[in-house]
Amino acid sequence: MRIPGFKAQSSFAALLAVCAISACAGAVEDAAGVQVIPAAEAQPLVEEDRRIEDEIIYFVLPDRFENGDTSNDRGGIEGGRLKDGYDPTDYGFYHGGDLKGLTQRLDYIQGLGMTAIWLTPIFENNPVQGPEGQESSGYHGYWITDFTNVDPHIGTREDFKAFVDAAHARGMKVYMDIITNHTADIIAYRECHDPEVTGGPIFRCEYRYIGDYPWTRRASDGAAINDGFLGDDGVHQTEENFANLEEATWAYTPFVPDQFKGVKTPEWLNDPIYYHNRGDTDFIDEDSLYGDFAGLDDLNTAHPRVVEGMLDIYKDWITRYNVDGFRIDTAKHVRDEFWQTFAPAILEHASDLGIDHFHMFGEVYVDGQKPQHLARFTTEAGLPTVLDFAFQSSAQGLIVDGKPGLFMDELYRADVIYDKGAETARQLPTFLGNHDMGRFAGFLRAADPDMSDDEMFARVRLANALMFFGRGVPTIYYGDEQGFVSDGWDRLARENMFPSQTDLYNDNDLIATDATTADSNFDMSHPLYLAIKSFADIRSAEPALRRGEQITRLAHREDSLFAFSRIDYDAGVEIVVAINAEEEARDINVAVDGRAMTFSSLLGSCAVNANAPGSYSVSVPALDAVVCKSEFEVE
Repeated sequence: MRIPGFKAQSSFAALLAVCAISACAGAVEDAAGVQVIPAAEAQPLVEEDRRIEDEIIYFVLPDRFENGDTSNDRGGIEGGRLKDGYDPTDYGFYHGGDLKGLTQRLDYIQGLGMTAIWLTPIFENNPVQGPEGQESSGYHGYWITDFTNVDPHIGTREDFKAFVDAAHARGMKVYMDIITNHTADIIAYRECHDPEVTGGPIFRCEYRYIGDYPWTRRASDGAAINDGFLGDDGVHQTEENFANLEEATWAYTPFVPDQFKGVKTPEWLNDPIYYHNRGDTDFIDEDSLYGDFAGLDDLNTAHPRVVEGMLDIYKDWITRYNVDGFRIDTAKHVRDEFWQTFAPAILEHASDLGIDHFHMFGEVYVDGQKPQHLARFTTEAGLPTVLDFAFQSSAQGLIVDGKPGLFMDELYRADVIYDKGAETARQLPTFLGNHDMGRFAGFLRAADPDMSDDEMFARVRLANALMFFGRGVPTIYYGDEQGFVSDGWDRLARENMFPSQTDLYNDNDLIATDATTADSNFDMSHPLYLAIKSFADIRSAEPALRRGEQITRLAHREDSLFAFSRIDYDAGVEIVVAINAEEEARDINVAVDGRAMTFSSLLGSCAVNANAPGSYSVSVPALDAVVCKSEFEVE
């Protein structure tokens, strides 16, 4: 519920919220006489020493961020919304945001304390797809037709270069969102999509298993095809074997409708032989690797031509634009062998170009706290890092669902199972919500529709504190810093930052503001913007919070209370972080290094002296965090 008259930086409620962040220590008055809490002074990172774990990522959908050029809203396509995909009133269509708008707002993003920007795919997409009456557009970027070009709805190659150059000039990095699993839904199947065969529309093709429909038999009549093809297991992923894969009718009869012939770039992507063509996935077993993702054309990533082609595509983007990293979409739906070739080749290419610390992280969606499912992709598949879905689930469990502190400890104890253990865990992008699953504030509202605005603010702020001060690379989903809540997942959580014309968005109650998504939401005085900025500044100023070893100090068995230390033993620094998701203040004693005898406050109020060597007392307000730093002599 929005509080009437709640204005960032001008109401008593907002002031209390900001004061809760820093105990109002060192407060000063601005020109209007309002108390402002100065952020910690961040020390700029030396570029050559800037490691992956030093970054703070801002994740953004260009179409929903800022419209810097209205002339490209329709992508140069005529014929109305079912042709050009543009309809700013519909949450499933293009709204007009673009690369120029993103470039114009770099001050805003950098002002938040972000050091890297991750964009959803910028490649040219199929503008509109979907069954009649269920059409939507490729505004999100995941329905690619041309892997070599920028989608005209969001700009040009020159616009992308200008954006990257502008970000780099500020010392900010740029991460591209890439796809190797699938392309746009172009290939059709006679048995499902040809009215002359089906007698009418069929919107789903059931998956056909390899055991039932082997590569070497034609599904329609059982005739022998692809003589000499030995399958796609790792030992058979050779050019010699795949030269025998000549006919793609093993499960269905694929064809490309006339209106889509030759629409994919590079040209080789137009040949159905490079796809699995087995029907739609249920995301369960074999079909998770071989099935079409919501109808999207599923690439055969065991095929040497596909591996070579994808490497050529993405090496070229690095060469041309000097991007700093890749987020890899749907990585769990691609063969391990592909990643074992692709990942080291990309890292080597980036290094050869002088791009050190290239950050590559795969999307491996898991439901719940299951780090073992994530870690496998760093040990067996060979991906450098993955998005930390297990952290998201754990943070939600602690702060939304009321799970005990022990739940968080279980997450961090599993860090050892990643390739290179804690070193890799420190490089995992951590996040609270995203464009698929929804926003953290939305989880809070779903859990308690009557939760007050003040409590919503406090819990969102607290979740961010946990993310910024714990191990991993904090990742902010655009709009969270402006109090966006969302009504749910997927399209429901992809609101505009520039004024929205979508009623489904504009009726949302945002946190700590009277604004709605019908307004421009780039308020750098919003209490959540200020809170996140203060956390980013603290983290950037303290190497131990980025690179230090993490040790659990208190994992409560019953209450949502959790404390840990980040320690740099070489520098003689221990930082204690206490998280209290309970609705009452708590006093706790935590173990510390025996040399940590005096403390200073980074966030909240900290006792100056330890109780005794190895013991320190912390008072944590309700729904708040306290961060205390000790420096000690190192022999």
